[in-house]
Amino acid sequence: MNEAVNQGGVNVAVDDRGLATVEFFHPLSNSLPGKVLAKLAKTITELGENDAVKLILVKSAGERAFCAGASFDELIAIEDLDTGKVFFSGFANVINAMRKCPKLIIGRVQGKAVGGGVGLASSVDYCYATKHAAVKLSELAVGIGPFVVGPAVERKLGLAGMSDLAINATEWRSAEWAFQRGLYNDIFEDAAAMDEAIEALAGRLLTKSVPAMRGLKKVFWEGTEHWDELLAERAAISGELILSKEAKDAIGAFKSK
Repeated sequence: MNEAVNQGGVNVAVDDRGLATVEFFHPLSNSLPGKVLAKLAKTITELGENDAVKLILVKSAGERAFCAGASFDELIAIEDLDTGKVFFSGFANVINAMRKCPKLIIGRVQGKAVGGGVGLASSVDYCYATKHAAVKLSELAVGIGPFVVGPAVERKLGLAGMSDLAINATEWRSAEWAFQRGLYNDIFEDAAAMDEAIEALAGRLLTKSVPAMRGLKKVFWEGTEHWDELLAERAAISGELILSKEAKDAIGAFKSK
């Protein structure tokens, strides 16, 4: 595996119907280092501006984990506040890119989602998952908190659901739990059944009015217009907390498991 592959990346394909498929990948359970986050945010923004694109599908590679969240290697290497703010702003930029994208975004969650992965699933407009797609916000367990992804998660799960995940930072919640609370719109036995449903939904949406879907997108995200500033503030909170000895020790312990 060459260095570029080891660092992960983002692939994009646009079919002749106007469906753009965005697939991110990383060998460590699809974790999200800064370069992948930046590419993901840039890709979604560009697709939103592309007139040939009517609908976006966001997915990750592989058959097991959807997303392991932040890159522990990058977290443990953060040594100053500015670097910390830049790293956590990567998650903020992806969430805001999804929020401001004028195209509807479908999410495909084939397996477990942790931390920032839950944030991604919460930031799409319609999300399908398999029964294996358990969720966990592990940030408190490593000395920080889900400050950046919190607003997106709360928007889907409500304050009670987000608080449950944030406080029980070492506990998995099942895909059924997430479905019952509105994170997932439907769950399936396996990826094949999920992909069949995604194709059916996409096929229907691609025949619908683009201006109407654009209008719906605005309605769905009403009340979040301040998120550029809010998520920047949250990134600063996380950037400061990650500098603590408690956070460094906790991340080191997780990496050594």
